[in-house]
Amino acid sequence: MTSVTDVCSDCCAERLCVGPQHPDPGAVETPPPDSSAQHFCHYTPKCFAPSARSTPSHYGEDGWHEATSKTTIRVENEVEAHREANNYKFGFRKWKGNVTERPIEDRSDIVKELYSNLSVVKSQEVSVVTFGNVIYVFLFGWWTSLIYLLICPVMFLTILGAPYGKVCWKLALYFLWPFGKSIEKPGSLHRFPVKPLDSDASPQDGDGEDLVRDKDSAPLLVSSPIPVEIPVPELPVRKTTKRWCRVSTYIWLLLGYPVLAVVHSLACVLSWLLVFTIPIAKLNARVLTTVLLMAPEDIHINRLTKTLGYERRVILCCYRAFNVYYYKYTIQGINIFALNLLPLVFMTLIIGYTDRKHNYFSAETTFATAIISIIPLSYYIGMGIASISAQSNFAVGAVVNATFGSITEMTFYITALLQGHRAATKCYEEIVKAALTGTLLGCILFIPGICMIIGGIKHSEQRFNSRSAGVSSALLFISIGGVFAPTLFSKTFGNLVCESCSNVPGNASVPFVCKDCHYDTLVMNSKNLFSRPLVYTISVLLPAAYLIGLIFTLKTHSHIYDIHISDGHGGHAHGHHVVHWSRWRALAVLIVATVLMACCADLSTENIEPILAHSSISQYFIGVTVLAMVPELPEIVNGIQFALQNNISLSLEVGSCIAVQVCMIQIPLLILFNAFYDVGFVLVFSDIHLWASIFSVILVNYIFMDGKCDYFQGTALVVVYLILLALYFFAPSPRSC
Repeated sequence: MTSVTDVCSDCCAERLCVGPQHPDPGAVETPPPDSSAQHFCHYTPKCFAPSARSTPSHYGEDGWHEATSKTTIRVENEVEAHREANNYKFGFRKWKGNVTERPIEDRSDIVKELYSNLSVVKSQEVSVVTFGNVIYVFLFGWWTSLIYLLICPVMFLTILGAPYGKVCWKLALYFLWPFGKSIEKPGSLHRFPVKPLDSDASPQDGDGEDLVRDKDSAPLLVSSPIPVEIPVPELPVRKTTKRWCRVSTYIWLLLGYPVLAVVHSLACVLSWLLVFTIPIAKLNARVLTTVLLMAPEDIHINRLTKTLGYERRVILCCYRAFNVYYYKYTIQGINIFALNLLPLVFMTLIIGYTDRKHNYFSAETTFATAIISIIPLSYYIGMGIASISAQSNFAVGAVVNATFGSITEMTFYITALLQGHRAATKCYEEIVKAALTGTLLGCILFIPGICMIIGGIKHSEQRFNSRSAGVSSALLFISIGGVFAPTLFSKTFGNLVCESCSNVPGNASVPFVCKDCHYDTLVMNSKNLFSRPLVYTISVLLPAAYLIGLIFTLKTHSHIYDIHISDGHGGHAHGHHVVHWSRWRALAVLIVATVLMACCADLSTENIEPILAHSSISQYFIGVTVLAMVPELPEIVNGIQFALQNNISLSLEVGSCIAVQVCMIQIPLLILFNAFYDVGFVLVFSDIHLWASIFSVILVNYIFMDGKCDYFQGTALVVVYLILLALYFFAPSPRSC
């Protein structure tokens, strides 16, 4: 008898591409992958692997690394297979979220509850006395109930509106504690059989790790769900109320409803922005759009006191005001946090470009909102890149990643250099160099460190592909050597220039005392040429090394990242899928987000001047923290999510990929930009940037040597990162600032 593991081992050994499928006419079609994708994406729906990692059974001790580099990933459809395969391609942006719509019936009960419309009375008794419900009373319940109590006597005074006055009294008591109560219309009972709860449902379902059940291995002696039918006496058919023909309805719409519409809209917006209180937003929206427009005699509020053998639908029923899992709530594939921050982007643009003289908002406020606005725009750019890459062949995906992969950072750097050129100051150049170094340090130390800590808390020890990490480490060494070569050249052959030197008059034996000494960056050699040819040479060699790394990992040695992508539904291929964003929509989002990113970067650099001039904090610290790491927050979140799934390899690749792109793509592009439009950018860094970067690369390569990590190693990386931040915090400001 052949085991599942053996079948999967044989299946994984075959190099298969994504096979053609027959999508639904209404679904978005996806072109077949490029032939180069064969090295990464083996989508075999008939193969099911029980574990996320293949076992080194027949590889032996010498072939351990080769065996552990093979990874089995479960996906729902062909597009998700491409997205997962792109995550393992060097130079491609890593993306955790799904780019296709997942059927709600395939998700766990926890995730299903996130998307419920608060209209189901549960069959089992649920405790409603929770900490979140008590907080609701203090945040929303008391003042919502108070408004109803104030409107109640007003409606009674109109005499004709007395029925609505009674409704206001009942709703005042309801909103003070709405949990465990139902609002329903008499004669509208809808019930349906109860399904047994899935005890194996995972709360991580929303991210794509549903537990898969193999039908062939299912136990035989398991009772099937039995529909429960409870005889309910037939209720008399009620006649349709003619509430729109009553005077009381219009009194209510004139005196009561407008005030309550404002109250419920405010409560809905506030609870929606808090994310974890979205059930309160749904409750207020349902009351505003449905309950308050019903006839008063049709509004019945009942307390759920006993457990029924079936679930039934009502107009409104809420059990929880707070749900911690709403951080994974999405709308059209867009995360709720990115969606809630989108209005801030437009508010920032309106405030920034209409209040240039800062009559209403200070420059510091505009700078803060502009920096925060970069976070959701970076998320939209990342999702657009992932969507296009997952629906296109390898060539298109590579072009999109190369074009838009660094657009967030490049937009800020170029606008800052232009601002410094217009202001005729070198301070902005130093800020850009600090931001470049800060991104490098954060991606080398902080992102891997925080992922190791969070992943190590959940998993005692995590293993990663040491060969792929070795490629990234080698490229990091090349990058650091190339980027800081002009700095070493300047310090070796440059002239030491001091601003002021003093000596005791008449005493030649006393040495001179010099202050503010530095090396001249524009050094002349024997051929009377500036050091710029060295910079141009490096700006050509670094992208060439990056291209060689792409060829090495994607073509000649693609087995380093070799993965096996298996169908996650027990061997049945699902060709029917609908992507959240089509290719044209994703391209439009990329273009719009890039334009908005340029505007926010312009506002941030324009309003940072008061902070640089009057802040007591070193400009170095501002550059390596706020300007460097805020745009990378979506990448940090992706890395943490990978680590929680015990996929620390991708977590490490997130930071390494960004660090390599900073040195091998972004800095050469800045040099190229400066060659065509001279903004005074010179590739010579200060000593603190030089030694901090070299030390960080050596440390991270030492930790990556053994191919395994835990929370202690992550703590070491984070502590070193914090030490370097303290060094920048207490460092004096650059001379040009």
